[in-house]
Amino acid sequence: MASLPVEVLFGLYLGILTGIIPALVSGVLGFVFKYVTNVTIPGLGVVVLSLAIAGANGGLMALNDPAILGSGERFVVAVVVVMMLSLYAHSQGDKLGAAVPKRLNLRKLTERTLNADVVQLVGGRGEVCVTVSGEVGDMEGYPALPADLRRNIREGEWTFSADVPLVEIEARFADRLRAEFDLADVTVRLDENARATVSAAPPSGALSKRVPAGMRAVSLDALLPTGLAAGDEVRVDAGDRTVSGTVLSVAGSSKSAATGTATDGGVDATTAPPPSAATAPGGDGRVTLAVGRSDATALLETSTVDRLVVESRGVRREFELVSLLRRSGRRFRALTVREAGALDGVTLGGAAVRDSYDVAVLAVRHEGTWRVAPRGGQAVVAGDGLVVVGTRESLASFEGAVA
Repeated sequence: MASLPVEVLFGLYLGILTGIIPALVSGVLGFVFKYVTNVTIPGLGVVVLSLAIAGANGGLMALNDPAILGSGERFVVAVVVVMMLSLYAHSQGDKLGAAVPKRLNLRKLTERTLNADVVQLVGGRGEVCVTVSGEVGDMEGYPALPADLRRNIREGEWTFSADVPLVEIEARFADRLRAEFDLADVTVRLDENARATVSAAPPSGALSKRVPAGMRAVSLDALLPTGLAAGDEVRVDAGDRTVSGTVLSVAGSSKSAATGTATDGGVDATTAPPPSAATAPGGDGRVTLAVGRSDATALLETSTVDRLVVESRGVRREFELVSLLRRSGRRFRALTVREAGALDGVTLGGAAVRDSYDVAVLAVRHEGTWRVAPRGGQAVVAGDGLVVVGTRESLASFEGAVA
């Protein structure tokens, strides 16, 4: 039997030899648990798992050489070394799991930046002038760009804010090219010196791409309401037929008689209307609608458009609410409470507005703040604004009493 110092050295050697794998496993588990669940594995669990793995390693080594385990002193020192290695590795893995950000953004890891030489300070903010480098390329699957369009893109200069990432400038440049030249598609790649490599596809069939499948685009001359815009739902009265459709575009004013052209959805228009304005200025003009096939035929056969009516837009239901109230004989009215009137210094419930005057208070402006659908405890003082609804007679009576 060897002396005690020698047994301790053998124990250290055996502990390190059998404790490497348990330490690695403890560190990885500590990192994963902390990063994924934000939970720290208890030390007792780490010790039990590490000793189990180390025992398996030591048992395998003992099969080759039974004398490797040696005396009890050697075995105790080896167990202590394995526990210390495992606990230390677990502690470091736990710290690493807490320090690593929970969300890794690939875009930030690959983010490119502009050279400081191309950034100009204008009004206290950085700006960069983007120029197109080389020839403008064609995009596969599209016709070639016309020479004049290719030249206009290549010779243009565009200024953008330099306070955003380079990929954001690329996206903004592509959107601007698409909007200014009505391109069907475009790709942009910027280098650190603000030189752009551009590939683009020429405009083609822009109107037909907005026509839903199974619909037809019909252009008509009619009296257009002010503010009519693409996307509005309209109703057209033509002769003895009423047709509903969606506005695709609104062209400038026209004095010609009511005529029409039709285009199938998904097929390029051979007689496309002129470039449209964002909204109609009102008066005689030309509008392009997406309607059903049978409705398109009926509109093209008619010689006149009697009326074009805009339906309520999107989810805004206030127009329909006003229409329902009018059909039931009700009206809105905005009033201001007068001093020493019936409502000055009282609550709506205390004044019994509904029972006494047969009106409903929809909103109250009290102390500069509007309150919609006020309750009976709402206080009212002179100068407050009211929005009430009722019949003409009841509104006139209520106004005489309080306003």
